[in-house]
Amino acid sequence: MRLAALFGPEHGLWADAQDLVEVADARDPHTGLRVHSLYGPTRVPEHGHLSDLDALVFDIQDVGSRYYTFASTMLHAMEACAAHGTRLVVLDRPNPLGGLAIDGNTLDPSFQSFVGPHPLPVRHGMTMGELALLFRAERGLDLDLHVVPMSGWRREMDFEATGLPWVLPSPNMPTADTAHVYPGGCLIEGTNLSEGRGTTRPFEIVGAPWLDPWDLAGRLAGERLRGVVFRPLHFTPTFQKHAGLVCGGVQIHVTDRRSFRPFITYLLLIHHARQLAPAAFAWRQPPYEYETEKLPIDILCGTDLIRRHLEAGQSPRLLERAWRGDAASFRRRRQPYLLY
Repeated sequence: MRLAALFGPEHGLWADAQDLVEVADARDPHTGLRVHSLYGPTRVPEHGHLSDLDALVFDIQDVGSRYYTFASTMLHAMEACAAHGTRLVVLDRPNPLGGLAIDGNTLDPSFQSFVGPHPLPVRHGMTMGELALLFRAERGLDLDLHVVPMSGWRREMDFEATGLPWVLPSPNMPTADTAHVYPGGCLIEGTNLSEGRGTTRPFEIVGAPWLDPWDLAGRLAGERLRGVVFRPLHFTPTFQKHAGLVCGGVQIHVTDRRSFRPFITYLLLIHHARQLAPAAFAWRQPPYEYETEKLPIDILCGTDLIRRHLEAGQSPRLLERAWRGDAASFRRRRQPYLLY
């Protein structure tokens, strides 16, 4: 086998670029190979990139959440390979959240985006190889796809159970703990609250300069959510939202991963933060992840229903029953594509 070219997703080949920072084509200093960026002017491998290749190999660690853009990059690669008759080989890797739990609503196709490329729940419980099989079938792709399965992985495993070292897939995914809160924590990106970028615990720390930590922590404790406790704190982000300003907020401490439900947890955090400071709270405005019209919170949620519900002052708990139906339906949908 001869490695002929490299392709980099969001955050670049070496996972060093911050979120929303486009990555230019480059030359890899270690191999001397050309690196084609798939997070810049184009996010789809072009014909010229594929014309001299016998196969494109996809070998990227995902984090198990619908928003994480590596699944979008894989789908774009699948579509390009199908169009150009190039074989795609997916080297499967563990879902760090395990393969059992399904959480959150299923994306409405009219809200598809780079952070939601296909109708999936927020936490889908599938590996990248399994997603590739599902995408090929549900998108009707005429694709020469070969998934190389893992040996020894079982659906009940979280990442630590694999015995593998955690390698940062992006700068703000420093630990497996981060991946476990991310199915809810990423929603904070759709607001003017800090999601803890610029701290050492991104997505586990959330707040803003106008929030009282004890009020927010007390309201969240009153929700009696399982598997999590909320510690009031002050923090000062070193970059991005509210950089250099003292923020009040909470640190989300997960005490039991099996019972913790990140999606409803962070929606309740947003709900209470809005109620505590309605004049200061705001939704982030587009553009965001190549969407220029729809609000970021809507494409993250895969619907505008949740935002409209929160704007009416209603608890997101009232929507949970519909999400349970979504999860049951998706569990049946995904079954033919499971490898483990």
